[in-house]
Amino acid sequence: MGCTGVKLTWQDKSLNMINYFLLLLLALVTFYPFWNTLVMSFNIGSDTSLGGITFWPRAFTTENYKVVFSNDQFFQSLLISAARAVSGTLLSIFFTAIFAYSMSKKELIGRSGYMVTAVITMYFSGGLIPTYLWMRELHLFNNFWVLIIPGLISVWNMIVFRTFFAELPEGLEESAKVDGCNHFGIFFRIVLPVSGPVLATLSLFTAVYLWNEWFYAGIYINNQNLLPIQTYLMNVINSNSFAEQMAQLTGTTNVQGMKSTVTSKSLQMATLMVATIPIIMVYPFVQKYFVKGVLVGSLKE
Repeated sequence: MGCTGVKLTWQDKSLNMINYFLLLLLALVTFYPFWNTLVMSFNIGSDTSLGGITFWPRAFTTENYKVVFSNDQFFQSLLISAARAVSGTLLSIFFTAIFAYSMSKKELIGRSGYMVTAVITMYFSGGLIPTYLWMRELHLFNNFWVLIIPGLISVWNMIVFRTFFAELPEGLEESAKVDGCNHFGIFFRIVLPVSGPVLATLSLFTAVYLWNEWFYAGIYINNQNLLPIQTYLMNVINSNSFAEQMAQLTGTTNVQGMKSTVTSKSLQMATLMVATIPIIMVYPFVQKYFVKGVLVGSLKE
């Protein structure tokens, strides 16, 4: 029965108003840090250092972005992050999905032992030093693949995948077996094509993680040409003389004149915005899959 014609009481209206107000307040509190960063990135650095920049630039300038975009190292790091996000997401989703598909089969010998072993790795790791030595033995230092291989399998994503695969109708696979498909044929021709929501959702989560992760590059990469954008951004944030360094990299001769407009803080804000916007732009393309894909993990086995 629909709710058409039902008259809301004043208590219902009051409750709705309170809910709308709280949701609006939450949205503003969540969005304001991003907006304030954007505002400071368009403000003259020396003026920003005086404080009081809130909702609008007090002394508008685009000099911060000009300096950021004139740095070849920035574009190189952006390219490395893009390559890492795309290739890392494809490989991680592929191998994790195969692992999850096998774990969804009750007839798999040793299934419980494999699952326990996988879950343990979610809570315990070998530690930084053993991992460091392992990466050295694999010759992954200053190698692009050190940004991808350590996160190739996600146990949490595997559990979500497994739950989704276990909920698929058995008739799909039985029909494929009658047609002569083996397990690989069923996986690629039947299972993956009907797994759009979970594939899109977990792909986005993986891409966001790979885009934002900076620790591995900071530990295992010394080559500046292989640094992803987030590690580059960490170097920017940790540098107290970044404005002078950028002046040298971009060939600016009037360093003192640039320092009156651009400071380390203003460059940090501009770099942060440019490093954040690309991954944000991915969300609208997979938004329709969020609700269905995220709820997969809440289904019972």
